[in-house]
Amino acid sequence: MCRSASTWPHAFATEKMRAADISEALLPTLSRQDIRDLFPGPEHFLRRKATWKLFHKEQEVQQAASPNQENGSNGRGLATVQVNPCVSETPRPSNPTPPQPDVQEILDPPRTCSYPTLNMLFILTVMDELRCILDRSNPDFISDLKTSWESFYGKAQFYGVFKKLLGPSTTQDKVTRSIAMMKALPEMFPSPVAPPKNLGHASEAMVHILEPTENPNTYLQRRPVFSPVLIICDSSCMLAIGSTPVITFPKENIDTAVLYLLAYYYTFHLTYPKCIATLLSVLQSEVQQDAIHDSYATSSYKKALSEWKKFIGE
Repeated sequence: MCRSASTWPHAFATEKMRAADISEALLPTLSRQDIRDLFPGPEHFLRRKATWKLFHKEQEVQQAASPNQENGSNGRGLATVQVNPCVSETPRPSNPTPPQPDVQEILDPPRTCSYPTLNMLFILTVMDELRCILDRSNPDFISDLKTSWESFYGKAQFYGVFKKLLGPSTTQDKVTRSIAMMKALPEMFPSPVAPPKNLGHASEAMVHILEPTENPNTYLQRRPVFSPVLIICDSSCMLAIGSTPVITFPKENIDTAVLYLLAYYYTFHLTYPKCIATLLSVLQSEVQQDAIHDSYATSSYKKALSEWKKFIGE
């Protein structure tokens, strides 16, 4: 991982997961007690909570919706049936083997559902966890982070034009500009390692535009990397980790999507994919203001950062 030794508990997380022989792919199988054993102590409360919600949020929504449901009870008066909260607000009968929710339903929920409110809760939780990791004592951390990203984004637009990776943005709307920026960023700050052949362009490691006939379930299942990815469809955006949908949000909020991606890397101790490691390291040091330790500062990162600093006059 590319993390600052001073602000990121990399050694702790890596040692704990390695000692327990737990890989990123095994995270969905962990119980509450497993997570508590892995990250004990009150200082890791938000981390434990966010880790659990990533893979069990649908179950908790159903438990909250039907606290007195008799069938399907787990012995504590809580229903254990997993139901996609964005399909309907009407309680459904319990089913011991419910079908898995369709990702397309998550991408295009009914307008009347309460799922956006839940998504905001998940976003606030993971962003607050990022604050606790990087700058616990700063109550304005999230606002400062957004300001830092806006400053970087504005300079990167000119940098992309300078490197002939972006065209003039005067006639583009915010969504179009944001998508073009995310697709161009890996080439602005290139990594020496090529992406997996079945992934395609390096930008696919962080963002994918869903084709009209493309099945999002199939895409996530076949995706060759476990890293967080932003799925963009006609009406909304979804952030997923591996094959697990995490949050959805309106397409017009796509300009802050990169911050959500970075936050999930930190919260769940995920390793940067090699094909975009240079880019994510630059974003870590330039946007999040989290310095890269010398032992993680690769030659490609140093070169990319030097060229960037020269362009912006620093």
